[in-house]
Amino acid sequence: MPATPPPNARDERVHRTARTRRRAGTIGLRAAALAFAWLAVFAEAAPASPWLEELTSVELAQRVKAGATTVLVPIGGTEQHGAHIALGKHNARVRVLAERIAQRLGNALIAPVVAYVPEGGIDPPTGHMRFPGTLTIPVPAFEQVLDATARSLRAQGFRDIVFLGDHGGYQDSERAIAARLNREWRRADVRVHPVPEYYRAATDGFAALLRSRGYTAAEIGVHGGLPDTALTLATVPGLVRTERLASAAAAPGVTGDPRRATAELGAEGVELIVGATAAAIQAGTHRAPP
Repeated sequence: MPATPPPNARDERVHRTARTRRRAGTIGLRAAALAFAWLAVFAEAAPASPWLEELTSVELAQRVKAGATTVLVPIGGTEQHGAHIALGKHNARVRVLAERIAQRLGNALIAPVVAYVPEGGIDPPTGHMRFPGTLTIPVPAFEQVLDATARSLRAQGFRDIVFLGDHGGYQDSERAIAARLNREWRRADVRVHPVPEYYRAATDGFAALLRSRGYTAAEIGVHGGLPDTALTLATVPGLVRTERLASAAAAPGVTGDPRRATAELGAEGVELIVGATAAAIQAGTHRAPP
């Protein structure tokens, strides 16, 4: 029987390369399996919070990848509300309402509250800046914040960016920035939504509901009155100084009479705001199937 010829150097290199590739392929498959197993564990353990600031970067990426591509941008403000409501009412209230709207939508996330907004001039003081504690920024600065926030959220994979403005003074800025970005992004599948239904429900809508219940225009007012106080009692009651309600209507900076405000009455306004806003967002973010 003839002897088996010894392998030459080239054959040995070929066999060695093949063995190395097989080992590498096995290691790669094991690594992939471990990665998928880790992701499965992570998916089960991922927190349910809708707030971006309460998620890690990895958790946020997973939520967006799983379809949470609508993000709410709550916009508040730091301003006076007479002697009976704390300065941070808008910030605290929009935080509560944004979370309830996100729950109603089912698969939306929420950006941090924008707390610095236009509230009047500084020198000389105008608007709410005439009262202690109010903080303001110029309109162009505020619009730059909205613009950069929307661009940042788009870069993270969000397709629908929703402005929820709890204050009347910057509604025009919300609309202007949304219109500008939507023109710029008209060829992209990304939209910015100013959602005027939120503020309308909190003001005209809730005022109409109160009138239907027999409350007067003098009680309703436009700032710090019955609806403002009732909504705050229903969302962040700790910000209302109930012992001062009896004399609140006479305090500077208040238009309206909050003496008959209750959390129960405010809860009706909350439902009105959440329902109208969620419906508007669902309609505005609907996309026809391809």
